[in-house]
Amino acid sequence: MTPPASNVHRLPNRDAALKSLYDDIAAKSMFPFWAQSSDVTNDEIKQLMGGKKAIPYVWRCAEDIEPILNQAVELITMDDSERRSLILVNPGLAPKRASVSTMYTAYRLNDANEIMPPHKHSPSAIRFGLKGKGNFTGVDGEDIVFGPGDMVLTPNDTWHNHGTVGGEQALNLSVLDFPLVETLNAVHFDHNSMEEENGKMVQKKQQTPRFTSDYSQRIYGYGGLMPRFASKEKRGAGFSSPMFVYRWDMMRELLERHKDWEGDPYEALMVEYIDPTTGGPVFKTITFFAQMLRPGERTRPIRQTGNLLVAPFEGSGHSIIDGQRFDWKEFDTLAVPGGTWCEHVNGSDKDPLFLFVASDEPTLKKLDLFKKWGRDKHDQVVQLA
Repeated sequence: MTPPASNVHRLPNRDAALKSLYDDIAAKSMFPFWAQSSDVTNDEIKQLMGGKKAIPYVWRCAEDIEPILNQAVELITMDDSERRSLILVNPGLAPKRASVSTMYTAYRLNDANEIMPPHKHSPSAIRFGLKGKGNFTGVDGEDIVFGPGDMVLTPNDTWHNHGTVGGEQALNLSVLDFPLVETLNAVHFDHNSMEEENGKMVQKKQQTPRFTSDYSQRIYGYGGLMPRFASKEKRGAGFSSPMFVYRWDMMRELLERHKDWEGDPYEALMVEYIDPTTGGPVFKTITFFAQMLRPGERTRPIRQTGNLLVAPFEGSGHSIIDGQRFDWKEFDTLAVPGGTWCEHVNGSDKDPLFLFVASDEPTLKKLDLFKKWGRDKHDQVVQLA
Protein backbone atom coordinates (compact mmCIF):
# COMPACT_ATOMS: atom_id res chain seq x y z
CA MET A 1 0.00 0.00 0.00
CA THR A 2 1.29 3.46 -0.87
CA PRO A 3 2.20 5.34 2.31
CA PRO A 4 0.43 8.62 3.07
CA ALA A 5 1.94 11.71 1.42
CA SER A 6 2.98 13.07 4.82
CA ASN A 7 5.16 10.00 5.35
CA VAL A 8 6.87 9.95 1.93
CA HIS A 9 9.90 11.90 3.13
CA ARG A 10 10.38 9.45 6.01
CA LEU A 11 11.04 6.51 3.69
CA PRO A 12 14.34 4.80 4.47
CA ASN A 13 17.23 5.30 2.05
CA ARG A 14 15.28 8.01 0.20
CA ASP A 15 18.38 9.77 -1.19
CA ALA A 16 19.79 6.53 -2.57
CA ALA A 17 16.42 5.66 -4.07
CA LEU A 18 16.15 9.08 -5.69
CA LYS A 19 19.63 8.77 -7.18
CA SER A 20 18.75 5.39 -8.59
CA LEU A 21 15.52 6.82 -9.97
CA TYR A 22 17.32 9.75 -11.61
CA ASP A 23 19.94 7.45 -13.10
CA ASP A 24 17.20 5.26 -14.53
CA ILE A 25 15.41 8.28 -16.01
CA ALA A 26 18.60 9.57 -17.66
CA ALA A 27 19.46 6.14 -19.05
CA LYS A 28 16.08 6.07 -20.76
CA SER A 29 16.60 9.55 -22.34
CA MET A 30 14.12 11.40 -20.17
CA PHE A 31 14.30 14.30 -17.72
CA PRO A 32 12.56 14.65 -14.33
CA PHE A 33 10.54 17.85 -14.05
CA TRP A 34 8.81 18.05 -10.72
CA ALA A 35 8.97 20.28 -7.69
CA GLN A 36 12.15 19.89 -5.72
CA SER A 37 12.56 19.90 -2.00
CA SER A 38 15.53 21.13 -0.01
CA ASP A 39 16.90 17.69 0.67
CA VAL A 40 17.17 16.71 -3.01
CA THR A 41 20.68 17.20 -4.38
CA ASN A 42 19.47 17.51 -7.98
CA ASP A 43 18.01 20.94 -8.77
CA GLU A 44 15.71 20.09 -11.67
CA ILE A 45 14.72 23.70 -12.39
CA LYS A 46 18.32 24.86 -12.66
CA GLN A 47 19.18 21.88 -14.82
CA LEU A 48 16.23 22.54 -17.11
CA MET A 49 17.11 26.23 -17.46
CA GLY A 50 20.85 25.63 -17.47
CA GLY A 51 21.37 24.70 -21.10
CA LYS A 52 23.93 26.40 -23.31
CA LYS A 53 23.28 30.10 -23.85
CA ALA A 54 24.95 32.72 -26.00
CA ILE A 55 27.18 35.16 -24.17
CA PRO A 56 28.07 38.74 -25.12
CA TYR A 57 31.15 38.62 -27.31
CA VAL A 58 33.18 40.67 -29.80
CA TRP A 59 34.90 39.22 -32.88
CA ARG A 60 37.63 41.52 -34.19
CA CYS A 61 37.91 41.89 -37.93
CA ALA A 62 41.29 43.56 -38.44
CA GLU A 63 43.13 41.64 -35.71
CA ASP A 64 41.66 38.16 -36.04
CA ILE A 65 39.34 37.64 -39.00
CA GLU A 66 41.16 39.28 -41.91
CA PRO A 67 44.58 37.67 -41.25
CA ILE A 68 42.98 34.21 -41.31
CA LEU A 69 41.00 34.95 -44.47
CA ASN A 70 44.08 36.34 -46.21
CA GLN A 71 45.92 33.14 -45.39
CA ALA A 72 42.96 31.07 -46.56
CA VAL A 73 43.02 32.81 -49.95
CA GLU A 74 46.50 31.39 -50.45
CA LEU A 75 45.61 27.91 -49.23
CA ILE A 76 41.97 27.33 -50.29
CA THR A 77 41.13 27.77 -53.96
CA MET A 78 37.79 27.49 -55.72
CA ASP A 79 38.90 24.04 -56.85
CA ASP A 80 39.00 23.05 -53.17
CA SER A 81 35.73 24.62 -52.06
CA GLU A 82 32.88 26.71 -53.42
CA ARG A 83 33.06 29.08 -50.44
CA ARG A 84 35.73 30.66 -48.27
CA SER A 85 34.04 31.98 -45.15
CA LEU A 86 34.60 32.18 -41.41
CA ILE A 87 31.54 31.54 -39.25
CA LEU A 88 31.52 33.34 -35.91
CA VAL A 89 30.83 30.78 -33.17
CA ASN A 90 29.60 32.10 -29.84
CA PRO A 91 31.72 30.60 -27.02
CA GLY A 92 28.58 29.96 -25.00
CA LEU A 93 27.06 27.87 -27.79
CA ALA A 94 30.16 26.09 -29.17
CA PRO A 95 30.50 23.85 -31.06
CA LYS A 96 27.15 24.81 -32.57
CA ARG A 97 27.56 27.12 -35.56
CA ALA A 98 25.74 30.08 -34.07
CA SER A 99 26.78 33.63 -33.16
CA VAL A 100 23.59 34.03 -31.11
CA SER A 101 20.97 31.33 -30.62
CA THR A 102 19.04 32.04 -33.85
CA MET A 103 21.58 33.61 -36.24
CA TYR A 104 25.17 33.50 -37.30
CA THR A 105 27.51 35.96 -38.99
CA ALA A 106 30.17 34.80 -41.43
CA TYR A 107 32.93 36.81 -43.12
CA ARG A 108 33.82 36.04 -46.73
CA LEU A 109 36.90 37.14 -48.65
CA ASN A 110 36.86 36.56 -52.38
CA ASP A 111 40.03 36.85 -54.42
CA ALA A 112 39.94 38.84 -57.64
CA ASN A 113 37.46 37.60 -60.25
CA GLU A 114 36.23 34.52 -58.38
CA ILE A 115 32.68 33.41 -59.14
CA MET A 116 31.21 30.46 -57.26
CA PRO A 117 28.57 28.14 -58.78
CA PRO A 118 24.87 28.76 -57.95
CA HIS A 119 23.18 27.16 -54.98
CA LYS A 120 20.09 27.68 -52.84
CA HIS A 121 19.09 26.80 -49.29
CA SER A 122 16.25 27.10 -46.82
CA PRO A 123 18.02 29.54 -44.44
CA SER A 124 17.56 33.19 -45.38
CA ALA A 125 20.73 35.26 -45.73
CA ILE A 126 22.09 38.70 -46.53
CA ARG A 127 25.47 39.96 -47.66
CA PHE A 128 26.77 43.30 -46.37
CA GLY A 129 29.72 44.88 -48.18
CA LEU A 130 32.77 45.88 -46.14
CA LYS A 131 35.74 46.34 -48.49
CA GLY A 132 36.07 46.49 -52.26
CA LYS A 133 33.67 47.75 -54.91
CA GLY A 134 33.50 44.45 -56.77
CA ASN A 135 31.54 42.20 -54.40
CA PHE A 136 29.21 40.14 -56.60
CA THR A 137 26.02 38.21 -55.93
CA GLY A 138 23.70 36.91 -58.61
CA VAL A 139 20.19 36.43 -57.20
CA ASP A 140 17.45 34.78 -59.26
CA GLY A 141 18.86 36.13 -62.52
CA GLU A 142 19.79 39.63 -61.27
CA ASP A 143 23.56 40.16 -61.27
CA ILE A 144 24.33 42.55 -58.42
CA VAL A 145 27.69 44.24 -57.90
CA PHE A 146 27.90 45.91 -54.50
CA GLY A 147 30.29 47.90 -52.39
CA PRO A 148 30.78 48.94 -48.78
CA GLY A 149 27.51 49.34 -46.87
CA ASP A 150 25.29 47.81 -49.54
CA MET A 151 23.06 44.95 -48.38
CA VAL A 152 22.09 42.12 -50.75
CA LEU A 153 19.40 39.51 -50.02
CA THR A 154 19.82 35.83 -50.81
CA PRO A 155 16.37 34.65 -49.74
CA ASN A 156 15.06 31.27 -48.67
CA ASP A 157 15.00 28.77 -51.56
CA THR A 158 16.28 31.26 -54.14
CA TRP A 159 19.15 30.45 -56.52
CA HIS A 160 22.18 32.67 -56.02
CA ASN A 161 25.95 32.72 -56.38
CA HIS A 162 28.78 34.82 -54.97
CA GLY A 163 32.10 36.19 -56.05
CA THR A 164 34.00 39.25 -57.16
CA VAL A 165 34.40 41.25 -60.34
CA GLY A 166 36.71 44.10 -61.25
CA GLY A 167 40.12 42.57 -60.60
CA GLU A 168 40.44 43.10 -56.84
CA GLN A 169 39.67 41.28 -53.63
CA ALA A 170 36.45 42.08 -51.77
CA LEU A 171 35.33 41.46 -48.19
CA ASN A 172 31.76 41.12 -46.98
CA LEU A 173 29.89 39.70 -44.05
CA SER A 174 26.75 37.60 -44.14
CA VAL A 175 24.00 37.00 -41.61
CA LEU A 176 21.87 33.84 -41.77
CA ASP A 177 19.01 32.44 -39.70
CA PHE A 178 20.70 29.04 -40.03
CA PRO A 179 20.65 28.15 -36.29
CA LEU A 180 16.91 28.86 -36.14
CA VAL A 181 16.16 26.80 -39.25
CA GLU A 182 18.45 24.05 -37.97
CA THR A 183 16.56 23.96 -34.66
CA LEU A 184 13.34 23.52 -36.64
CA ASN A 185 14.96 20.66 -38.60
CA ALA A 186 14.21 22.49 -41.86
CA VAL A 187 17.67 22.95 -43.38
CA HIS A 188 18.15 21.97 -47.01
CA PHE A 189 20.72 22.89 -49.67
CA ASP A 190 20.68 22.43 -53.43
CA HIS A 191 23.72 22.89 -55.70
CA ASN A 192 22.22 21.47 -58.89
CA SER A 193 21.24 24.62 -60.79
CA MET A 194 19.66 23.64 -64.12
CA GLU A 195 18.59 25.74 -67.11
CA GLU A 196 17.12 24.83 -70.46
CA GLU A 197 19.43 25.09 -73.47
CA ASN A 198 18.39 23.91 -76.92
CA GLY A 199 15.51 21.98 -75.46
CA LYS A 200 17.61 20.19 -72.85
CA MET A 201 18.14 20.83 -69.12
CA VAL A 202 21.82 21.43 -68.40
CA GLN A 203 23.69 22.28 -65.20
CA LYS A 204 24.96 25.85 -65.04
CA LYS A 205 28.03 27.20 -63.26
CA GLN A 206 26.58 30.72 -63.39
CA GLN A 207 22.99 31.86 -63.70
CA THR A 208 21.90 33.41 -66.97
CA PRO A 209 20.80 37.01 -66.27
CA ARG A 210 17.04 37.51 -66.60
CA PHE A 211 16.85 41.04 -65.15
CA THR A 212 18.96 44.16 -65.57
CA SER A 213 21.63 44.62 -62.91
CA ASP A 214 19.81 47.68 -61.53
CA TYR A 215 16.34 46.07 -61.51
CA SER A 216 15.85 46.08 -57.72
CA GLN A 217 16.72 49.76 -57.42
CA ARG A 218 14.78 50.92 -60.48
CA ILE A 219 11.56 49.11 -59.59
CA TYR A 220 11.48 49.04 -55.79
CA GLY A 221 13.99 51.67 -54.66
CA TYR A 222 11.60 54.62 -54.24
CA GLY A 223 9.85 54.60 -50.88
CA GLY A 224 6.10 55.11 -51.17
CA LEU A 225 6.10 54.64 -54.96
CA MET A 226 5.33 51.23 -56.48
CA PRO A 227 5.35 50.80 -60.28
CA ARG A 228 2.28 48.88 -61.43
CA PHE A 229 4.03 47.99 -64.69
CA ALA A 230 6.61 45.79 -62.93
CA SER A 231 6.48 42.07 -63.62
CA LYS A 232 3.88 40.26 -61.53
CA GLU A 233 6.09 37.17 -61.51
CA LYS A 234 7.26 36.31 -58.02
CA ARG A 235 10.96 36.80 -57.40
CA GLY A 236 12.85 33.80 -56.10
CA ALA A 237 10.58 31.56 -54.06
CA GLY A 238 8.36 34.54 -53.21
CA PHE A 239 9.05 34.39 -49.47
CA SER A 240 10.94 37.66 -49.03
CA SER A 241 11.29 41.22 -50.19
CA PRO A 242 11.52 41.31 -54.01
CA MET A 243 14.05 44.13 -53.70
CA PHE A 244 17.32 42.21 -53.56
CA VAL A 245 19.79 45.06 -52.97
CA TYR A 246 19.66 48.03 -50.58
CA ARG A 247 22.25 50.73 -51.28
CA TRP A 248 24.22 52.39 -48.50
CA ASP A 249 24.27 55.83 -50.07
CA MET A 250 20.47 56.07 -49.73
CA MET A 251 20.51 54.79 -46.15
CA ARG A 252 23.30 57.12 -45.08
CA GLU A 253 21.64 60.11 -46.76
CA LEU A 254 18.43 59.40 -44.84
CA LEU A 255 20.25 59.14 -41.50
CA GLU A 256 22.38 62.24 -42.15
CA ARG A 257 19.25 64.18 -43.06
CA HIS A 258 17.97 63.53 -39.54
CA LYS A 259 21.20 64.12 -37.62
CA ASP A 260 19.56 67.05 -35.80
CA TRP A 261 16.43 65.01 -35.03
CA GLU A 262 15.78 64.28 -31.35
CA GLY A 263 15.92 60.55 -32.00
CA ASP A 264 15.11 57.78 -29.57
CA PRO A 265 16.95 57.74 -26.22
CA TYR A 266 17.30 53.95 -26.35
CA GLU A 267 18.12 53.44 -30.05
CA ALA A 268 19.32 56.88 -31.25
CA LEU A 269 18.55 57.12 -34.99
CA MET A 270 17.58 53.68 -36.28
CA VAL A 271 16.15 52.76 -39.70
CA GLU A 272 14.79 49.33 -40.64
CA TYR A 273 15.31 47.74 -44.04
CA ILE A 274 11.84 46.74 -45.27
CA ASP A 275 10.03 44.92 -48.04
CA PRO A 276 8.71 47.84 -50.15
CA THR A 277 5.66 45.82 -51.24
CA THR A 278 4.44 45.10 -47.70
CA GLY A 279 6.16 47.52 -45.32
CA GLY A 280 7.30 44.53 -43.27
CA PRO A 281 10.79 43.12 -42.67
CA VAL A 282 12.77 41.78 -45.64
CA PHE A 283 12.49 38.21 -44.26
CA LYS A 284 9.85 36.49 -42.15
CA THR A 285 12.43 35.33 -39.60
CA ILE A 286 15.06 38.08 -39.24
CA THR A 287 15.29 41.81 -39.88
CA PHE A 288 18.02 44.42 -40.30
CA PHE A 289 18.67 48.01 -39.24
CA ALA A 290 21.15 50.82 -39.73
CA GLN A 291 21.75 52.76 -36.52
CA MET A 292 23.39 56.16 -36.21
CA LEU A 293 24.79 57.68 -33.01
CA ARG A 294 25.70 61.33 -33.26
CA PRO A 295 29.12 62.53 -31.98
CA GLY A 296 29.43 61.72 -28.27
CA GLU A 297 25.99 60.12 -28.15
CA ARG A 298 25.20 57.34 -25.67
CA THR A 299 22.02 55.28 -25.70
CA ARG A 300 20.14 54.44 -22.53
CA PRO A 301 20.19 50.80 -21.40
CA ILE A 302 17.71 48.60 -23.24
CA ARG A 303 16.80 44.94 -22.76
CA GLN A 304 14.81 42.84 -25.20
CA THR A 305 13.94 39.24 -25.87
CA GLY A 306 15.32 39.58 -29.39
CA ASN A 307 18.89 38.49 -30.17
CA LEU A 308 21.11 41.06 -31.90
CA LEU A 309 24.25 40.92 -34.01
CA VAL A 310 25.81 44.39 -34.25
CA ALA A 311 28.48 45.25 -36.83
CA PRO A 312 30.07 48.72 -36.52
CA PHE A 313 30.41 50.02 -40.06
CA GLU A 314 31.82 53.51 -39.57
CA GLY A 315 33.43 54.75 -36.38
CA SER A 316 34.39 53.14 -33.09
CA GLY A 317 33.14 53.02 -29.54
CA HIS A 318 32.01 50.57 -26.91
CA SER A 319 28.96 48.82 -25.52
CA ILE A 320 28.00 47.97 -21.95
CA ILE A 321 26.26 44.58 -21.81
CA ASP A 322 25.04 43.47 -18.37
CA GLY A 323 27.70 45.68 -16.80
CA GLN A 324 30.60 44.43 -18.95
CA ARG A 325 32.38 46.77 -21.36
CA PHE A 326 33.08 45.68 -24.95
CA ASP A 327 35.24 47.94 -27.13
CA TRP A 328 34.92 47.67 -30.90
CA LYS A 329 35.72 49.43 -34.14
CA GLU A 330 34.60 49.26 -37.74
CA PHE A 331 33.92 45.83 -39.28
CA ASP A 332 33.95 44.00 -35.92
CA THR A 333 30.87 42.02 -34.84
CA LEU A 334 29.25 42.17 -31.40
CA ALA A 335 26.84 39.51 -30.09
CA VAL A 336 24.05 40.89 -27.88
CA PRO A 337 22.05 37.90 -26.63
CA GLY A 338 18.36 38.32 -25.90
CA GLY A 339 17.63 39.16 -22.28
CA THR A 340 20.77 41.24 -21.70
CA TRP A 341 20.90 44.94 -20.86
CA CYS A 342 22.81 46.86 -23.51
CA GLU A 343 23.86 50.43 -24.24
CA HIS A 344 26.08 51.80 -27.03
CA VAL A 345 28.55 54.69 -26.84
CA ASN A 346 30.01 56.62 -29.77
CA GLY A 347 33.71 56.98 -29.01
CA SER A 348 34.09 60.16 -31.05
CA ASP A 349 33.04 63.70 -30.12
CA LYS A 350 33.42 64.81 -33.76
CA ASP A 351 32.17 62.05 -36.05
CA PRO A 352 28.95 60.04 -36.24
CA LEU A 353 28.90 56.29 -35.64
CA PHE A 354 27.04 53.88 -37.94
CA LEU A 355 26.08 50.36 -36.88
CA PHE A 356 24.60 47.56 -38.97
CA VAL A 357 22.23 45.46 -36.85
CA ALA A 358 20.54 42.08 -37.37
CA SER A 359 17.68 40.86 -35.16
CA ASP A 360 15.34 37.87 -34.88
CA GLU A 361 12.54 40.24 -33.87
CA PRO A 362 10.12 39.09 -36.64
CA THR A 363 10.18 35.48 -35.39
CA LEU A 364 9.56 36.51 -31.79
CA LYS A 365 6.73 38.86 -32.79
CA LYS A 366 4.96 36.10 -34.71
CA LEU A 367 5.16 33.91 -31.60
CA ASP A 368 4.05 36.75 -29.28
CA LEU A 369 7.39 36.49 -27.46
CA PHE A 370 8.89 39.89 -28.28
CA LYS A 371 9.32 42.22 -25.31
CA LYS A 372 11.47 45.29 -24.80
CA TRP A 373 12.36 47.28 -21.67
CA GLY A 374 14.46 50.35 -20.99
CA ARG A 375 15.89 52.27 -18.06
CA ASP A 376 14.67 55.85 -17.96
CA LYS A 377 16.61 58.88 -16.72
CA HIS A 378 15.66 57.95 -13.15
CA ASP A 379 17.04 54.42 -13.68
CA GLN A 380 13.54 52.98 -13.49
CA VAL A 381 12.63 50.05 -15.73
CA VAL A 382 9.91 50.90 -18.25
CA GLN A 383 8.35 48.57 -20.80
CA LEU A 384 8.87 49.78 -24.37
CA ALA A 385 7.24 46.94 -26.33
